[in-house]
Amino acid sequence: MSERLFIFDTTLRDGEQVPGCQLTTIEKLEVAKSLEALGVDVIEAGFPISSPGDFKSVEEISKVVTSPIVCALTRGIEKDIDVAYEALHFAKRKRIHTGIGTSDLHIRYKFNSNREEILERAIAATKYAKKYVEDVEFYCEDAGRTDNEYLARVVEAVIKAGATVVNIPDTTGYCLPDEFGAKIKYLFDHVDGIHKAVISTHCHNDLGMATANTLAGVMNGARQVEVTINGVGERAGNTALEEVVMALRCRKELNIDTAIDTKHIYHTSRIVSNLMNMPIQMNKAVVGRNAFAHSSGIHQDGVLKNLRTYEIMDPKDIGIDDNMIVLTARSGRAALRHRLGTLGYEVTNEQLDDLYNKFLVLADQKKEVLDDDIRMLMGKGGGEKAVEVISLQVVSGKNINHEADLVLSVHGVTKEAKAFGNGPVDAAINALKAILQEKMTLCEFTIQSISKGSNDVGKVHMQVEHNGKVYFGFGANTDIVEASLEAYVDAVNKFM
Repeated sequence: MSERLFIFDTTLRDGEQVPGCQLTTIEKLEVAKSLEALGVDVIEAGFPISSPGDFKSVEEISKVVTSPIVCALTRGIEKDIDVAYEALHFAKRKRIHTGIGTSDLHIRYKFNSNREEILERAIAATKYAKKYVEDVEFYCEDAGRTDNEYLARVVEAVIKAGATVVNIPDTTGYCLPDEFGAKIKYLFDHVDGIHKAVISTHCHNDLGMATANTLAGVMNGARQVEVTINGVGERAGNTALEEVVMALRCRKELNIDTAIDTKHIYHTSRIVSNLMNMPIQMNKAVVGRNAFAHSSGIHQDGVLKNLRTYEIMDPKDIGIDDNMIVLTARSGRAALRHRLGTLGYEVTNEQLDDLYNKFLVLADQKKEVLDDDIRMLMGKGGGEKAVEVISLQVVSGKNINHEADLVLSVHGVTKEAKAFGNGPVDAAINALKAILQEKMTLCEFTIQSISKGSNDVGKVHMQVEHNGKVYFGFGANTDIVEASLEAYVDAVNKFM
């Protein structure tokens, strides 16, 4: 029987620290429910003292999640711990995750302190959190660059103080796999009472080795891994949940496994990508668009004869159904409902009727409607917005002035403007600015196709600066000018 590895998902805390990818509480609840269906053991729901929004998100997630442990992050400060416990009040299973930096760099430059004082603060924080909850996790920030002997002293001390889990983070993604594995082994060889706690890994991907370091830690005794969906996270990101889980499933000889229902991986991956406005690179391991694509003739021939010649995973195992009904303009409501169910969406008959009409419009524009097209259609619904596009007409071509006629609904009032630009997208945005009279700057503009061909849906991601803050917007349409305007308006609605 395989040994159990616990999955600690920090998509909603560390993963959300990507600039511009902050989620609303409602969006966090959607992700949390998907993580619960996926089968994660722990959901790190946020850092409650950091903002009222984070506090509310932890509180609301605590109400709706029943199976996983709900965890709140704190610094090793009593006030942080007080607030975390308050936010976790409704959680059925709660954990406080506290800690402090342990590397000499952190001790000297971040805390202006010394090793003995940091050790005392670590013990005090653990004991204080233990007064509130039985399940206390302690993190040794920058453990990857911490002297092993001192790290062992800290780990032993916090376990004696009551820590049930000790987190060994490679905070800067600095370690090499053999180095990180040796660090975990050193702890098991030198920490008295280490088996009274679960040792956890938390690896960053600055040098592209987060998954390798995590697995090295697991093979040397760690039994919890801290991961995010799609590897999202600040800088180069965190260890990707899907990579660790599927590596262990593929390499059964390691005799270590998780409780993850892998058939939910693909759906959860797309939910996080769409809500965070973070496109998944096409060659991303496990969940990228090309992860199961074969263009080489030799590879295609081998796969047709036997999938195992070039595929070590069955796409169905992560929730990709390669035998799904093809959706076209001739498909009926039943086929659309079936595909929605496969993607994890439940809709009422009234919602289906509205969606089906939008589906037919898109299907007339495309030969085949794909999964990402359906997700795009699902994302177009929902609630009144401050600014909505009523109509857009553009004139564009070689050696002529690019012109846009735009009609908007702004807080229910119809307004229109005509503007020129150095291209159709620029003209449409200039018309938008003329109507809204807001000082806005386009910081980043990214276009990504969903499939291939001139009738493809283009996904547009934008960053718009307003009053010193950056807002992300998303749009999708077969007309790239309309998609670009949708993305800009989406960003505008986040500050109006």
